[in-house]
Amino acid sequence: MQYIGRFAPSPTGHLHIGSLLTAVASFLDAKANNGKWLVRMEDLDKPREVKGAADDILRTLDAFSLHWDDCVVYQSQRHALYRAALDELQRQNLVYPCYCSRKTVQENGRQGIDGMVYNGNCRFRQPEHNAKQAAWRMKTDNQPIVFEDKIFGIQQQNLQHDIGDFVLLRADGEWAYQLAVVVDDFHQGVTHIVRGADLLVSTPRQIYLAGCLKYSVPQYAHLPLLTNRLGQKWSKQTLAPCLDLSNKETLLKKVLVYLNLPQPIPDEHCANLLQWAVKHWKINRICRQFIISE
Repeated sequence: MQYIGRFAPSPTGHLHIGSLLTAVASFLDAKANNGKWLVRMEDLDKPREVKGAADDILRTLDAFSLHWDDCVVYQSQRHALYRAALDELQRQNLVYPCYCSRKTVQENGRQGIDGMVYNGNCRFRQPEHNAKQAAWRMKTDNQPIVFEDKIFGIQQQNLQHDIGDFVLLRADGEWAYQLAVVVDDFHQGVTHIVRGADLLVSTPRQIYLAGCLKYSVPQYAHLPLLTNRLGQKWSKQTLAPCLDLSNKETLLKKVLVYLNLPQPIPDEHCANLLQWAVKHWKINRICRQFIISE
């Protein structure tokens, strides 16, 4: 089976050093395994999307010689696939409509490992035939989800206790990340996922969903997060500076150091640096600790 990896940014702003780390690691792992590297724009959150950001992301990847295989996929053009997946889960009676407001969920739930655990109020209710739009929640169970991450090792999560029944389609008609990413990875044939450790908590939900939809489950590797001096993850919310394309080689070499490539790293143009890095890539060299980035 051919290795197929992917990089899936959200076009909510420019790429920063943390997103470059993810892009480079996923690219190197794919190419070191003679695989394909895909790019997917996760552009479902329209209120947060920045005009022109998707094109800017692609230009930035190209400037760093991170050239993708096949056409770029945009989630905003794939609603029919998500609807078909939800229809299948409805057919299996694995989802249910939820009429609870966010306030109700907060007041009646309990704190879990990724927000409030829904108390299941609507799970056994009859669907309401009124004008109120429902969200659709995935039924969870007490069977532990266990998987081995290539960097963080064996992981285990009890979805019902730790997460609760989670939303697949919001009441405002927007698709939830958990459903969209599982459907897209399957339809793109993704076999390996290399991404940030902030998404490690989401992985059991995605494995569970894939199983319910009879999808194959990719292999996962979660990268340590880059943080600033305050211990905050570099992100748009923590004002991570956008990448300076006039300083590409220095930035790329910094990322290769973070990924624990052997020293010294040659002083080359981006394309040559990546070619060298592919030859020396070993994902098991990556540490699990957070990395402080200036």
